[in-house]
Amino acid sequence: MKVVTWNVNGIRAREAQLLELLANEKPDVVCLQEIKAAPDQIPPALVELPGYWSYWHGEKGYSGVALHFAKSRFPARPEYFHPEFDHEHRIVCGRIGPRVFASIYVPNGGKDFAAKQRFLDAMDLFVKGAHGKGDQLVLCGDYNVARERRDVHPSLQKEQEIGQTPGERAKFAEILGHGLRDLGRHFAPDDDRLFTWWAPWRNLRQKNVGWRLDYVLVTEPWADKATSCVASREFGTSDHGPVTAILGDEP
Repeated sequence: MKVVTWNVNGIRAREAQLLELLANEKPDVVCLQEIKAAPDQIPPALVELPGYWSYWHGEKGYSGVALHFAKSRFPARPEYFHPEFDHEHRIVCGRIGPRVFASIYVPNGGKDFAAKQRFLDAMDLFVKGAHGKGDQLVLCGDYNVARERRDVHPSLQKEQEIGQTPGERAKFAEILGHGLRDLGRHFAPDDDRLFTWWAPWRNLRQKNVGWRLDYVLVTEPWADKATSCVASREFGTSDHGPVTAILGDEP
């Protein structure tokens, strides 16, 4: 099963690139963040992606997520839902039996750090509760937290900066501690340049001077069946690169 997550930084600007990504990768699950569009603003060619169950969850010009499932892999439409802590159109989940997939866009925290803390606290409880019920999770998206110091280029490391603070990293570790695995780091344990976001100036993307903010987190032991997780710096014109993971079909 192939899962792709991508912060598109505006779906209307990335319409052609999304279609290209789908044609090239043929993913079974597609998680998008920061679509910056209400459902009635989605480009017509994307409203119902050919061959996919589609769900768009956004507002005009800000935030927003989407979650799509290939009908070839999932013949019945998934049960879409939003946890109670959904804030500014930042999470959509799709349930298929005991499996729950989610597209997540954690608040940046620059304008309202308390809102980011509340969101992460609620995610912590969500993961703990889901695993307590026996659900198997695939939580994809832009977490706006660099999990470890090495997940930020050395020239950009500032532990007082939002996204790098010890408190945010501790909360991320707490969420993982409920039985999730970070597939990106699992498959690249020694890569200190495993970045997924680059500020759009001074050719930082070309130089790979960035942060790792985009993750595929999977319930163990389902994560044991994964075979790869790769970030693509070269694709697209968003300030984020897509991340593609290959999972085993069954938990």
